[in-house]
Amino acid sequence: MSEHVDVLIVGAGLSGIGAAAQLRQGLPELSVAVLEGREASGGTWDLFRYPGIRSDSDMFTFGFRWHPWPSDRSLADGHMILDYLHTIEREYGVDELIRYQHTVTAADWDTAAKQWTVTATTPEGEKRFTANFLWACAGYYDYDEGHKPQFPGLAEFEGTFVHPQHWPEDLDYTGKKVVVIGSGATAVTLVPAMADRAEHITMLQRTPTYIMSRPAKDPLARLLGGSRLPDFVPFKGLRRKAGYEATRWANILILVGSYQLSRRKPELMKRMVRKNVVEQLTARPGQPGMSEQEAEAYAAEHFSPPYDPWDQRLCVVPDGDLFRAIRKGRASVVTDRIRSFTAKGIELESGETLEADIVISATGLRIKLFGGVQVHVDGKPVDVSQTMSYKALMLSGVPNFAFTIGYTNASWTLKADLVGEFVVKLLRHMRSQGFTEALVERDPSVGERPFMDLASGYIQRAAETMPRQGDRAPWMLKQNYLADLRVMGRDVEDGVIRFS
Repeated sequence: MSEHVDVLIVGAGLSGIGAAAQLRQGLPELSVAVLEGREASGGTWDLFRYPGIRSDSDMFTFGFRWHPWPSDRSLADGHMILDYLHTIEREYGVDELIRYQHTVTAADWDTAAKQWTVTATTPEGEKRFTANFLWACAGYYDYDEGHKPQFPGLAEFEGTFVHPQHWPEDLDYTGKKVVVIGSGATAVTLVPAMADRAEHITMLQRTPTYIMSRPAKDPLARLLGGSRLPDFVPFKGLRRKAGYEATRWANILILVGSYQLSRRKPELMKRMVRKNVVEQLTARPGQPGMSEQEAEAYAAEHFSPPYDPWDQRLCVVPDGDLFRAIRKGRASVVTDRIRSFTAKGIELESGETLEADIVISATGLRIKLFGGVQVHVDGKPVDVSQTMSYKALMLSGVPNFAFTIGYTNASWTLKADLVGEFVVKLLRHMRSQGFTEALVERDPSVGERPFMDLASGYIQRAAETMPRQGDRAPWMLKQNYLADLRVMGRDVEDGVIRFS
């Protein structure tokens, strides 16, 4: 026996919750189900439990456009984001659509029947669903395992070794020597969050990352949001809405502008980032810290990557918390390579040894597209690496299928919102015209480009498994919200999608 729905969504994280809510708003007459492999919704924001977990994008663009972020806090803690998602679930009726502990393993499109058959494993056994349209919203990384390099001598280490994706609830790091391996968003979050309780914490990086400080609370949001106005103030709601829109667009323009500046004037952007780092490391009056000369040398050694800004994702820290921990002497950065683990710590290629009671391997993610679902068309497996993505949301040769993968150079949700709006528009068009199939086929004249144009290790490790992107619209999105807004806003009858 199988259950039939109009639209089946895979994943109840940020993307899946947003997709279901947009369908409930835009096409309330459709039947929708959301299949979630875990026991709880929220995706990343429920899975990761390490100290200090927070957004690394501003919440005015990371929050949904159609459901404003209800705070002036720009870089929010994980529990605040989870509360926000749960609120959306309740207000839009998404909580009624989610089927927990339903791990989707396969999906097969039947051309004759014009529908998908989706197989999911559950505690009660295997279940099947049929659907007119399949929407993959499980992100792009492996929820089961993170990237774990092979460290020489790890078996000899007598301390505790942890990957942030599987954080032990009972881990006590009070008074312990801690080493965090990595320099990405997870590492720069962990270090300041653990610094006050640990004896000392060291961020051990092979290659530096571009890191900048920004206010944890958005100054423009505090000025315009009206959150502190008494309830009797006239037009308080209107002012709050206008303030949110102004703050959101200001952050969008900053995101787009900083990325474009990085690509066109990388040396200027490098100087701006370096200046910010030096200012953050330099001592304040009456407070510990470095001299300006010491800060310059420290920034040159530990915060000056050999690549250009946005070749890899740029990290943002709220109120300079990472740099504050360094100024206080609670944290430090070491740029070196690991020779081997020892019983008491890590021996580096320089000959230095880092003593450690706890080592945290913040070494990144593993890519797993579409939650690991094996996609078939008429019983034949789809080799995703041989497909080309249309508007970075559909795959060539795969009918009635969409996926949500957000931006890598800006807030994930900016792109997720665009995908949601497009899919709703597509489904509305199909219903109004009586179409049962929407399909894109590769154009031989369109050249290939990488699907994600970042040099980050987790992306490069999986580059050969990803779909290709074209060299022009609509087969290419520019990773530029302003440009993509125009491309996504065009009529679905664009001569590329074939309706039948």
